[in-house]
Amino acid sequence: MHSTALVGLQLFLLLLSLASPASSCTEQEEHSLLQFLTGLSQDAGLAVSWRNGTDCCKWEGITCNRDGDVTEVSLASRGLEGRISPHLAGLTGLLCVNLSHNSFSGGLPPELMYSRSIIVLDVSFSRLSGVLHEPPSSVTTTLPLQVLNISSNQFGAEFPSHTWKVMQNLVVLNASNNSFTGHILPSLCLSPSLAVLDLCYNQLSGGIPAALGDCSMLKVFKVGHNKLSGTLPVELFHATSLEHLSIPNNGLQGELDGANMVKLSNLVTLDLRENKFSGKIPGSIGQLKRLEELYLGNNNMSGEVPSTLSNCTRLMIIDLKINNFSGDLGRVNFSTLQNLTHLDVLRNNFSGIVPESIYSCSNLIALRVSLNHFHGEISPRIGNLHLSFLSLARNPFTNITKAFHVFNGFRNITTLIIAENFVNEMMPQDETLDGFRNLQYIHMADSALTGHLPVWLPKLRNLKVLKLSNNRLTGPMPSWINSLHSLFYLDVSNNSFAGQIPIALMEIPMLKDNTAAYLDPGHVELPLFWRNISRQYHFLTAFPTLLNLGINNFTGVIPSEIGQLKVLSELDFSSNKLYGLVPLSICNLTKLEVLDLSNNHLRGVIPAALESLHFLSALNISNNDLEGPVPTGGQLSTFPDSSFDGNPKLCGTMLIHQCSSVRAHPIYIISAKQPSVKVIFFIAFGLFFGVGVIYDQLVLYRYFGSAHFNCNLF
Repeated sequence: MHSTALVGLQLFLLLLSLASPASSCTEQEEHSLLQFLTGLSQDAGLAVSWRNGTDCCKWEGITCNRDGDVTEVSLASRGLEGRISPHLAGLTGLLCVNLSHNSFSGGLPPELMYSRSIIVLDVSFSRLSGVLHEPPSSVTTTLPLQVLNISSNQFGAEFPSHTWKVMQNLVVLNASNNSFTGHILPSLCLSPSLAVLDLCYNQLSGGIPAALGDCSMLKVFKVGHNKLSGTLPVELFHATSLEHLSIPNNGLQGELDGANMVKLSNLVTLDLRENKFSGKIPGSIGQLKRLEELYLGNNNMSGEVPSTLSNCTRLMIIDLKINNFSGDLGRVNFSTLQNLTHLDVLRNNFSGIVPESIYSCSNLIALRVSLNHFHGEISPRIGNLHLSFLSLARNPFTNITKAFHVFNGFRNITTLIIAENFVNEMMPQDETLDGFRNLQYIHMADSALTGHLPVWLPKLRNLKVLKLSNNRLTGPMPSWINSLHSLFYLDVSNNSFAGQIPIALMEIPMLKDNTAAYLDPGHVELPLFWRNISRQYHFLTAFPTLLNLGINNFTGVIPSEIGQLKVLSELDFSSNKLYGLVPLSICNLTKLEVLDLSNNHLRGVIPAALESLHFLSALNISNNDLEGPVPTGGQLSTFPDSSFDGNPKLCGTMLIHQCSSVRAHPIYIISAKQPSVKVIFFIAFGLFFGVGVIYDQLVLYRYFGSAHFNCNLF
């Protein structure tokens, strides 16, 4: 934040000019500092430096002026724990306190907040809690505090209403990422010097007070991720010094007032995304010549994008996603926006072709035009861009082979999304396609593509996520699939793949141990949406570790090597032609959350070892030929009977078909008075049953190997 940094730098230089190899501090100052040290339950070695009887001006984190007065206590990120002692306020010459990024308990002593000397107070990221106290009755004059940073703590309740009446020198107030409630106080603008006001990520409600328009020096106003409602007050546009106006993720509504918006001629960032704004983008936006970032996504806005947006030549980011904008995006001459790096128009109603002028934006690294009505072939000129992120999904583009030869020129591309395009075309198989080797995420689902897995796929050694579901791809799963060393998400469901499930799938390193994935978490330039549009991810490692081969024509048994995939979160082999037993090795998948083996020809019993899958939240083994009792331990007892439907030989307490006494293997007590015929019958039955059990165990042992019977230990 430029304004904050500038203020901080000025104050730092001021303090630096006052500091020198000073004379010794006073006994009173030494006592105050030692009292602070005493209040800590963990001083992280501070006591080694802070020793009684030594010059406290030479102690770690302490700065004094020429007269020996302690002017600064700087102990950020020291691993301190315990309570902040109010005795620090006994340092009468103290100007700057930085206790940020520690693990304190309790609240912020009001003696520090209402000190008569402190200019900068930073306790951000320190786990402080409680409420902010009203100023003591003894405080009647304006305090010198200029920078107050209490962000990223656990403060709650409302702001004390009288605080800001005695803080009329305040320049920076950052109270973001707490749990403050109530309304934004109009009295915040009693300080004529207020330049930065950051209240985002709290529980504030009500409207934006008109009195904020009186903050003539306000440069940064951030109040996103609260519960604000109403409209933008006209008076807010009187704060003509505003450079950053950020109010995302609230409930604000109404149309943008173009006549007043132009008064904010210094605006660099306008962030109104995720609200309920409606209407058009006013044509006067072109007068905001300093605008660099424009976020209007996730609103109810409509109409055409004004051509005057071309006049905002400093624009770097344009976010118009998830609105009802329509018409020809080509009305905007993007060739004038040479600083543009990110353009996102996801899910609107734009039509025509992707504007050719976009391909003149030489600094563009992220382009998303998904879920619109663009059509035609991909222009070869897009290959001139140095894109890292490209999403074209759900537009009726054609000629996938030509498109991939264009994509082949991308050397920096990491994310490629072309789902629901090129419908019924054939998957490109050209072996010369190898230009996008940095690709980490490719989404080609829902396009009814034909052909086989492409031969250029194993060249993508950095590929982490591969989505090919809902196509018409055929053939066996190739043995080279294990060469995709970085792959941890593979979805080829709803195709026509055939043959056996290859052992090569069980040899993909990241499905066995994905620790290395976090060394490169796969940052994406624009948020990715998964399963529904409200869930978005900025890192690929946020996706689950997944193997989905469902709705294909795979046959044979489930390989026992499946137990090697110990980091798997979701496993789906449903709707294939698999037979044989459910392998006991599946119990090794202790991180499994979703397991779907439904609609196959699996037989035998449900392994009781599945009880060890403590994270399992979804299970479907319906429509097979399983038999015997359903295990009742662990998560298995929590699933509805629909998870087991279509297995008429299954029985259990959660099913309509209860287990008989024979299936429950009851213990019979034979009375000495019973006829000898019955005694012989039960003895014979017991011997027959015992031999059968031993034989079954030997067969299972030979089939699965002895190691699988230890899997309950994992």
